[in-house]
Amino acid sequence: MPVTTDIIATYRGPRQVMARLLAMGAREDRALAILMGGCVLVFTSQMPKLAREAHITGQDLNMLLGGALFGWIFIAPLMLYTVSWLTHLIARLLRGKGDSYGARLALFWALLAASPLVLLNGLTAGFIGPSPALNLVGGLWLLVFLWFWISGLLQAYWSKQ
Repeated sequence: MPVTTDIIATYRGPRQVMARLLAMGAREDRALAILMGGCVLVFTSQMPKLAREAHITGQDLNMLLGGALFGWIFIAPLMLYTVSWLTHLIARLLRGKGDSYGARLALFWALLAASPLVLLNGLTAGFIGPSPALNLVGGLWLLVFLWFWISGLLQAYWSKQ
């Protein structure tokens, strides 16, 4: 299925999409592509907020964008790999039966699948700025991200396969 169709399907049933992704076999190139796609979308979502900040404070927009690009394309993937490895260790301590690929895929897919809300959050931050609306959209993104991540972990480690 196309990625966009899988993202929409994740909002209806995250465990079914994760089961389908896991059934495709452990391929690190696929996991890395999902991770990088999610990181690029998060970086893109930061652009309106950074443009607003540059306009208000008089800072150079290119410098702000360069810092965000470096953080989301080079640093965030390393940190997310570390978080997925720690998640794998915790899942194994809790008697989960999956492998570390499942932990990586669950985290990376949660980031990519929740990206529509990240983009909405970025637009809200850029156009409205700090406000209850921004807090609401950010909180909604966090809840959806956690829902997708936990559902993916449950499918990867504790499903009856």
